[in-house]
Amino acid sequence: MSPAGGVLTAVLALPRTGATAVLALPRDDEPPVTIPRDPAREAAKRELSKRMYHENDPSPVQRALNAFWDWVDKLFSAASTATPGGTLGLVVIVVAVLAVVAALWWRLGTPQRTPTSSAALFDDRPRSAAEHRAAAEAHAAQGHWNQAVQERMRAIVRSLEERALLDPRPGRTADEAAAEAGRTLPSHTDRLRAAARDFDEVTYGGRSAGSDTYHRLTELDRDIERTKPVLTSSAQSTDHNSRRGAAS
Repeated sequence: MSPAGGVLTAVLALPRTGATAVLALPRDDEPPVTIPRDPAREAAKRELSKRMYHENDPSPVQRALNAFWDWVDKLFSAASTATPGGTLGLVVIVVAVLAVVAALWWRLGTPQRTPTSSAALFDDRPRSAAEHRAAAEAHAAQGHWNQAVQERMRAIVRSLEERALLDPRPGRTADEAAAEAGRTLPSHTDRLRAAARDFDEVTYGGRSAGSDTYHRLTELDRDIERTKPVLTSSAQSTDHNSRRGAAS
């Protein structure tokens, strides 16, 4: 070794039984410089904590992602170990479960939720019953059953207004229209309420309608067109006249 210089040697891993650490050997003719174990360890920690040693360390987000994928890998490894057939058996089970969920979703549609509110039945410019029926048929031809159900219900209510069985009133809800129409069309009261419920669930409850729902409303619309209304005033007059006849 050259007398003009020396090589600095740091001991980072110290044995628990050792009492001191050699820091430097500057010259061949000088005794080694030693310090106690704990100060040496603290000095090593301070040195390794400098930024230059951590420039290529992964970010906190990357460390979190690595930990997550390690957890997923352990989870699947444990599941494949417990599953007959190992990894292939686990894949088959997962695919089967996904197929069952997809089949249920396709059959039942979006999970039904209770309508939170009843908004107005008509939300745009006034249109005739014929226009609403034409729109309903156009949606049905394309398989857009939600829109078809909505337009058919609007056609029913607009038809009742055009026949003067309902007073035209902005802001009327489907439930209100069904309740009012049931007074003059008592034979269709239950079907009108069911139609209003279908409209609310499709429009505000998140339910997906099907062709069967649309066909029920279409039949109701046609039956109402052929039904003679029961006028309250006429019924009261008939009842009053029959009472007079009985008294005489």
